Amino acid sequence: MKSMENEHHVRDAREAGDRLVASHVSEDPFAAAFKATRMPMLITDPRQDDNPIIFSNRAFTELTGYSQVELVGQNCRLLQGPHTDRTAVSRIREAVRAERDVAVDLLNYRKDGSTFWNALFVSPVRDRDGTVIYFFASQLDFTNIKSKEAELANARHVAEQEVARRTAELSDALSVKTDLVHEVDHRVKNNLLTIASIIKLQMRMTTDDTVERTLKSVLDRVEALSTVQRKLLNDERLGRFDVADFGRDLVTDIVGSLKRPDIVLTTDLHPVIVSASKASPLALIVNELLGDAVRRGLSDGGGAIHLEIRPLNGHFLICVMDTATPVEVDKEQNAFSQAMLDASLRQLQAKIERRQEGHRTEVRVIILVDG
Repeated sequence: MKSMENEHHVRDAREAGDRLVASHVSEDPFAAAFKATRMPMLITDPRQDDNPIIFSNRAFTELTGYSQVELVGQNCRLLQGPHTDRTAVSRIREAVRAERDVAVDLLNYRKDGSTFWNALFVSPVRDRDGTVIYFFASQLDFTNIKSKEAELANARHVAEQEVARRTAELSDALSVKTDLVHEVDHRVKNNLLTIASIIKLQMRMTTDDTVERTLKSVLDRVEALSTVQRKLLNDERLGRFDVADFGRDLVTDIVGSLKRPDIVLTTDLHPVIVSASKASPLALIVNELLGDAVRRGLSDGGGAIHLEIRPLNGHFLICVMDTATPVEVDKEQNAFSQAMLDASLRQLQAKIERRQEGHRTEVRVIILVDG
């Protein structure tokens, strides 16, 4: 009984297809185009039970492997399989029920069980009264495009994994390097502190004023370098050095150690970040400029001292200005300080200018930020 019903169903669908073809004469360009086009197409009849296929073209047979005889009377769901997206199928079903166009991409199955990606477009065909008499469906096999997308997605995933792996390796290497640099900086700092302690001990034990002054000048430079190492050790920017931050600490320490309330200290400091390789010569330059002002009178009669550090068109400026009543300077200490300053200036290829008007002295040093 069921077999007979199925035969009637197929016969009705075939007759509907024949009527559709018969309604177009052989010379009709629509019929000719429908049959000859390389785009797979089919027509269904919603007026029959289960909206069966009533006509398909040769391209559809070549795409799916089903002959027209096998397709007529069947619902389009015969192209569906276990991995066909149910959501896409529901969209098609709802569009047909609502008698509106729908375009979906879904995985379909051929007669031999192989799959292809189908860009499906379904559109209702209405008569003059607006009644839907057919549904027209066109297919486009975009399996190759989908495969390329999958290959690209896989390649992107592999690349992302490789980037993540390399990033992790570099992060680990950087962490090891950072730990190593910090360990070296820590040991250098400790060694400088040890040297400073030895010098201080020697200063306390000596009774010779000249020796004491000499040791004090050495101690000042060691402590300047210790301040540099402390800055490098505590700075999160590995391998970078803020000249202004260092200058602030150094000038405060130097003036504070003099314990002279009649010294007026002012600063105009702006961040200047340079390579850590420049830290030691820069520390000595700032130390010698400040020490020179102290020796020329600040430590005896007080006065004013101003430190300015700021960027300057690819360079940066270190300027020390002081106003003090001049005192006689120890020639040997002054010569040694000048030698230290000259060596540091040469190392950084820096330019220096000195101006003196009465009791006011201004020294300007200009240094390239990079290089």
